[in-house]
Order: sequence, then structure tokens, then C-alpha cells
Amino acid sequence: MPTRNITMPFPARLRTELQIDPVLLALALALLLGGFVILASASITISDNAVGRPFYYVERQLIAAVIGGGAGLVCLFTPMRVWLSLSPLLLLVGIALLLVVLVPGIGHEVNGSKRWVRVGILNLQVSEPARLCLLIYLAGYVVRRHLALRERFVGFLRPMFVLSLACALLLAEPDFGAAVVLLATALTMLFVAGARIRDFALFFSIALIGTAVLTLTSPYRMKRLTGFLDPWADPFDSGFQLTQSLIAIGRGEWFGVGLGDGVQKLFYLPEAHTDFVFAVFAEEFGLIGTSALIVLFCAMLWRIFRLAIRASQAERLFEAYLAIGLGTWFGLQAFINIGVNMGLLPTKGLTLPLVSYGRSSLIIAMIAIAMLLRIHHELVVDAKPVNRKRGSKR
Repeated sequence: MPTRNITMPFPARLRTELQIDPVLLALALALLLGGFVILASASITISDNAVGRPFYYVERQLIAAVIGGGAGLVCLFTPMRVWLSLSPLLLLVGIALLLVVLVPGIGHEVNGSKRWVRVGILNLQVSEPARLCLLIYLAGYVVRRHLALRERFVGFLRPMFVLSLACALLLAEPDFGAAVVLLATALTMLFVAGARIRDFALFFSIALIGTAVLTLTSPYRMKRLTGFLDPWADPFDSGFQLTQSLIAIGRGEWFGVGLGDGVQKLFYLPEAHTDFVFAVFAEEFGLIGTSALIVLFCAMLWRIFRLAIRASQAERLFEAYLAIGLGTWFGLQAFINIGVNMGLLPTKGLTLPLVSYGRSSLIIAMIAIAMLLRIHHELVVDAKPVNRKRGSKR
């Protein structure tokens, strides 16, 4: 019997140890590879003009993908119980990242926003890893304090205090879009975890009033809001970016003008390779292409939420809440980015996950996908209800 175990074929053992969700992986890879194609088209003229290298941004994005792939592999082989045990520490890491970027001499300022910290060859946008850390913490919190969250206001107040602090730090950068995504994702997780509706109503009212005050008392936010409502009223200033985006989308018609043949990316559309890459994609691939892209995102979200349901049914609550949080994050950010490009929402500096140029965003997105693949692996290999006795603290 011992010899039989020693001589077991390696491939069979590998199949037992690692079970990858092929559908989720294929969808993520399709978005990633498609993103490289449209990034090359959207940035070739900009990068050639700026640094004399047509594929400058593609090369930098490729380096980020390699880093994200390496970090993702580490996460793929890290048991979820490790993340659960580290969740309180990750809260401190997330808050520390949001604080350090505001320290003079450390935070790197671009276009009036101090959102980046230099880490080696990478300008790290701290909101991306901080958001992941905070979502892991929140998933751990709702497991540990499940009954308190459902029955007592203080159980809801604790995570809201932490999230309010994080949002305040994001607004100090300022990064209004990241604050909105973080808060909406966290509220979704708490709602699914069973937080009381009256607690939600109270906090939502306070958040709504606070958002209105911030918008009305900040000239640049008010300018963005009015520009979004009627971009054609000032098409050469506040409405310039949106009008150029709408022109690009309109030029695409049904089937697009063809890959590489778009003209709006030629110095007409600002941030064509980052926040407005969807408009370039729409111009070159048309309604059919953009519909296919949206279907890919919807399919990935369906797969992620299906994974969350399976984890919940297996009573792996930490994994279920984390999957809900990551899926909501991806879906909300994609919705906002596409909505901004189409003039449905005010302009926000949010990338299209796995598609837009943004190295910090890409690395963290790949890590998040790897964690979802790890959840799938553990459900297939060992679906014991490991969280059944957790959540009894009041």
C-alpha cells in the first residue's frame, strides 16, 4: 500500500490538487487578451507621439500582466482560511495604503489627484489594493459577527465606521469614483449578509446627504455634473471628452469602422487608452462588437455569482461573501465605465476591468480572479461546511 502511494502518477495527483473553473478562466482571458488588442489600437498614436515607441503602453501593460499573473499564482495556491485569518491585518494594510499616499513626498500627484505611490518600476494606485484588502476584511467580519450584524445596530455600525474612514481618505486624494465603488460594494455585501433594512435606510440617507453636499460645495464636481447633463452646451471645455466619446460611439454604427481605423483616438478623445477605451472599441467594432463585450462581462459576473451561491450552499460563508464582493466590484466598475463613455453617468476615473490601460487595476483584477479560482478549487476538492460554527459572536 505505501508503494502504491509513492508510485502514483504525477498528472493524476495534479488533477486532484488543482481544480480550475475553465469557464471563468476562459472569460477572464478573453477580456484580458481582447483588452491588449484594443489597447494597442487606442494607444499606438499617443505613445508614438509621446515617447517615440508605438507599443509603449502595451509593453507596460504586459509587464503588469506578468506581475499580476505571478501574484495570482501565489493566491491560487493560498488556502482561503489564510485570507480569513489575515482579514483583520489586511484592514490595517488597506487603511495604511490610503494614508501613506497623502504623506507629502510619498504620494505622486497627477492632474491634481494624489493617488499613486512609486513602487519600483510601478506607479501603484493605492485605491486598488486597498479596496481588495477592505473587501477581504469585510467578508471576514460578516462571518465572525454574523448575528450582531443581523440583530444589533452596533454590528452594522462597526464596518460602516471603517468604510466611512476609507471613503474619507479616498475623497482626500480625491478619488470620488473609487469611494463610490467601495461603498456600494460593501453595502451589497452587508445586505446579502442580512443587515437590517432600517440600518441601511439610516446610513443611506446620511450618505446621500453627504454626497449632495460634496457635489454642491465642490466646483469641479459640480462642473462634471453639469457637463454630463448637457455636454453639447460646452463641447470644447467641460463637455469635450464626452462629446468626443459620443462621436466615436456613433461612428461605429452596426459593425464598426474596423480595427485600427478609428479616428477619434487620434488626439481628439482624451484618455482614449484608459477611461475611454470603450469608446474606441465601439468606434472600431460597432454595436455588434460592444454587445459581445458586454455579454462577456455579464457571463463572467454570472459565473462569479453562481460560485458565490455554491459556496453559500456548502456553508463556506467567507468564500461566498468574498465572491459576492468581487463580483459586485467588477460589475459595478464595468457598468460605471461604460455608462460614462455613453454619457449615462458623470465622468469618473475608473478603468474597464481587464481591458483599459491601468497597471494597478490589472494586477489587482488578476489577483481577484485567482482568488475566485481558488474558491472554486476548494469547493470541488473539499466542500465541507468549514464556516458552519462561525458567526456566533454577538
